[in-house]
Amino acid sequence: MNIRSLTRGDGVVIGAAVVLFIASFLDFSSYDCPQGVDCSRFDSPNAWDALGILMSVYLAGVIAAALVIVSRALPGRKVVGLDLGQFGVALTVFAVWTAFWTILDISNAGAGLILGLLATIVLAGAAIAGPLVPFLKAPLLSPASPAQGVQGGQPPYGAQPGQGYGFPGGQQQPYGAQPNQGYGYPGAPQQGQPAQADPAQAQAQQAQAHAQQPSQGGAAPAGDFTPFWFAVPVARPLYGEDGSPNPIAELAPGTWYLAVEQRGQSLIAQTQDGRRGVLQDTTGIQRG
Repeated sequence: MNIRSLTRGDGVVIGAAVVLFIASFLDFSSYDCPQGVDCSRFDSPNAWDALGILMSVYLAGVIAAALVIVSRALPGRKVVGLDLGQFGVALTVFAVWTAFWTILDISNAGAGLILGLLATIVLAGAAIAGPLVPFLKAPLLSPASPAQGVQGGQPPYGAQPGQGYGFPGGQQQPYGAQPNQGYGYPGAPQQGQPAQADPAQAQAQQAQAHAQQPSQGGAAPAGDFTPFWFAVPVARPLYGEDGSPNPIAELAPGTWYLAVEQRGQSLIAQTQDGRRGVLQDTTGIQRG
């Protein structure tokens, strides 16, 4: 999973799960020693001494957090008819419910149980509110600029440093920009060719070339499309080419993807692991 696809809500979920796991090793209950009795010889139990509480509160919360985070990397996956994320949210609510009634049933609750209840409350709240609250929906890490990615020694998928069309280390162009405003557009300088001295002459030659091409319902022929690198401003789903309503992947901001084909207003994009799908929302994307 690309860590840059994580949101602030995901970060809270992960932090609460870590605190919950630590709480499982703390004292589950406390007791008052009678006067004159040496309490140091008694060991305080923790959650690992009570299998039922361990599985229904502590490990249930940790597993729920893992399901919520995994659902970000594998959108559309289901367990017993429920989406992984939905199943994880339901499990967090179950952990809060069990911890709440357990702490009411124990007269001398220890630090492990108190901290466990607080951690499950935060965990369930972040899992439920994460997709709804704008602050929690924001990316956990700020997207790295293309230049930083190149300087860090991580060229984009399938590209050689400083070579090839649309190398993201160059100047960024928004999708749909006017021609002759960047590498890869008709009329723009190509590698190994001299730059056009007169922009007006270049536009005239381009218009003449398009006039000689047969029109196909007002759309440009598919052969005119040139693959290019692009990045999305926010996380967006990638749907299958077969028209399935369930997304097959999620494009994360700060990562470069390859557009291999255009279908109307949509793009056929290829992820870093080789999966292809339809990006239906292309507004605001940045060309490499």
